[in-house]
Amino acid sequence: MKRFLFFGFLIAFCLASTANAGDIKVINAKAGFPEGPLWYKDKLYYVEYGSQTVMTWDGKQNHEFWKMDGCGPSAIVASSAGDFLVTCYDSGSIARISQDGKTTAEYKQDKAGQPFQGPNDFAADAKGGVYFTASGPWESEPIVGKIFYMDPTGEIRLVADDLHYANGIALSNDGQTLFLAESEASRVIQFKVQPDGSLSDRKLFVRIGQVDPDSGSYAYPDGLKLDRNGNLYIGQYSKGRVIVVSPDKKLVKTIDVPSPAAPNLNFGPDEAVVYIMAVDDQNNAPYWGKVYEVANK
Repeated sequence: MKRFLFFGFLIAFCLASTANAGDIKVINAKAGFPEGPLWYKDKLYYVEYGSQTVMTWDGKQNHEFWKMDGCGPSAIVASSAGDFLVTCYDSGSIARISQDGKTTAEYKQDKAGQPFQGPNDFAADAKGGVYFTASGPWESEPIVGKIFYMDPTGEIRLVADDLHYANGIALSNDGQTLFLAESEASRVIQFKVQPDGSLSDRKLFVRIGQVDPDSGSYAYPDGLKLDRNGNLYIGQYSKGRVIVVSPDKKLVKTIDVPSPAAPNLNFGPDEAVVYIMAVDDQNNAPYWGKVYEVANK
């Protein structure tokens, strides 16, 4: 979830060249701030923050799966219990949703009573637990972002804090490293994952402007995903671009879409395509944008 108004005047000057026309397909031409996608059981699930919904794409049509006014959904993940979790950025909660799209529970604080300010993105581990970020306020001054861990029983605890707008999050394929986009710091950092799910050894992974100078001097990394080779795909709210960085911190490629912001993404089957969530109108609710299907070459 991003800074809606601040970048509007800047983005008009920063549009990247698009991918080849044959590589890009628009699967939703009018989505209200699409975000936090998930590929699950032959469907794409994604949220629309501006429309307060979770949507599905079955390869032919988009359908509304769930709606909660006031939630401000930012991401969806499948849980080990066989249902779904949704971050509610605006209401400061995590919603649990059944397979048929019904709200079954809401979580508003961790086991120590700490509330969630701006719940944002998810990363599920192989043990049935889920990490999620709480960004804090979108203003750049306070550095109060956090990462929480929900274990398979539903207990939630704080595992990292003092983060400069904690945003996208992803686990390495071996589950040993957690990557985090610190959006306001224009960088991705990493942690070592401990056996109990706690985090240690915080350090820099990449600064966006250094690995891809074309992203601009004030890059705003957002959603993160890892492919089977360990390459990190980094969406950006400051540009219609996804950058792909290798495990040794080298730029592999960029994927550009014809929208001014590309905040989040996920893969289709066999990673043959990338579903990119994009925003066209960053200044006016419901922040209309598009969902793209892009060949992952």
